[in-house]
Amino acid sequence: MNGAESLVQTLLSGGVNVCFANPGTSEMHFVAALDAHPDMRCVLCLFEGGATGAADGYFRMSGEIAATLLHLSPGLGNGFANLHTARRAGSGVLTIVGDHATHHMAYESPLKGDIPGLSRSIAHWTRVSPDAASVAPDGAQAMAAARSHNGQLATLVLPANTAWQEATGPAAAVPPSPLIRPDLARIQAAAHTLQLPGAALMVDGPTLHGDLGMLAARIAKKTGARLIAPYLAARIRRGAGAVAFERLAYGVDDNAAVLKDVRHMVLAGAQRPTNFFAYPGKPSLPEAPNTAVFDLCSRSMDVGYTLNTLAECLGITTTDPYDCWPQALPALPSGPMNMTLIGQAFAHLLPENAIVVDESITLARFFMPPTQQARPHDWLHTTGGAIGFGLPNAVGAALACPQRPVFVLTGDGSAMYTLQALWTMAREQLHVVTIVFANRGYQILRGELANVGVTQVGRNALRMLDVEQPQLDWVKLSEGHGVPADRVTDVDGFVASLRAAMAKPGPHLIEVVCPV
Repeated sequence: MNGAESLVQTLLSGGVNVCFANPGTSEMHFVAALDAHPDMRCVLCLFEGGATGAADGYFRMSGEIAATLLHLSPGLGNGFANLHTARRAGSGVLTIVGDHATHHMAYESPLKGDIPGLSRSIAHWTRVSPDAASVAPDGAQAMAAARSHNGQLATLVLPANTAWQEATGPAAAVPPSPLIRPDLARIQAAAHTLQLPGAALMVDGPTLHGDLGMLAARIAKKTGARLIAPYLAARIRRGAGAVAFERLAYGVDDNAAVLKDVRHMVLAGAQRPTNFFAYPGKPSLPEAPNTAVFDLCSRSMDVGYTLNTLAECLGITTTDPYDCWPQALPALPSGPMNMTLIGQAFAHLLPENAIVVDESITLARFFMPPTQQARPHDWLHTTGGAIGFGLPNAVGAALACPQRPVFVLTGDGSAMYTLQALWTMAREQLHVVTIVFANRGYQILRGELANVGVTQVGRNALRMLDVEQPQLDWVKLSEGHGVPADRVTDVDGFVASLRAAMAKPGPHLIEVVCPV
């Protein structure tokens, strides 16, 4: 048994059975080891950002870590943006990066790079295996690190010789670090704070899509506090029967309006709200001046224990009422292209238990409101703000939940970052419907120019914000990656295409030619 074989067996015995891969020469022994173990599902991604984004989506929908297999420092660099998004989502991801053999590192080969340094700038845990005997135990530690604190990024660097040299065998799984709990006095103080005028309870993480959400809603109902969720949630349950969370906004002024009456903000598994960017004359924090922020527990702590103990302090039981959304589907519209009507059509047709991966950016305002009371579904956002997350994230979500339909809402500019994920959808025959809104540009940046005070816009600026000349053809791009596609120019065409895409297995893409 060599080091690579010992690692694959360690991963499988530790519950990691999916690997999103983009390997190179340094990883060939690991590829051979994966080939010898067909119970490990290996998914080829044609770009490293596709692999890291898929691992993020897999964790969001399954709560289980997947491995990625990347090639040297350029491979890790290519996967960096979606690792950033995964970190902001609180996802657990095990990144395996092959490196040059230890004796080859003395020379300046073209692909030599500082993999540990690059990893430490994004990952919570980084280790370089020094020899083949260390690979399996290091792999067990890497899995534990990725699972610790409710999900972390862990990077295991494997010099090529540690993969091909003889090893002793697989290693036993290592438990993740125990979760930290706030003390009782702090929880009791939070219970008191939530009953004060102008109180709000802000939650994030699994509270937004599991049973803890109902508990948080009962706490808010009992205390009279508002229940608030972040603008960009890694995963949030929406639609009929879902907890009625308030949601923060993107814009600075809109965000301030949501929080203007909050005087006491209790954070339970959530970070303090912060505006996306700094703007001239605008604050960095959206809450009103003199708002008291009570950080009860971070998202890396035992949020379940914290909320359950908080409920006990308040005398709350499982029979107490809480606010949830009723179902109210919009009528199915028709007519010429109109984004408001497209959003209503999507909400009307969205099937029960669907997964929506949202990278629609500026167009989200047409889809979030009408789907709020649609059939029950999960909604995944780009938590880190970096575009190129949508298509890969949908790959991971679809693999995690093969019985659930997945829909991607994305702009033409965003989708170009990781369009290679379409090929993976086709190869794996994933039931993903990708809806590309072809508004021919990075529309969010047009608004940002105004937000930072730029009033005069010339040719250079405009050419950096559009994707015209030449015009992208998403039907050809999609079909070239093996995914059938339609182009629609009115609401009736969108309805017909969406219905057809939902009715058949495998992936499909719909290009919506929409006004700017």
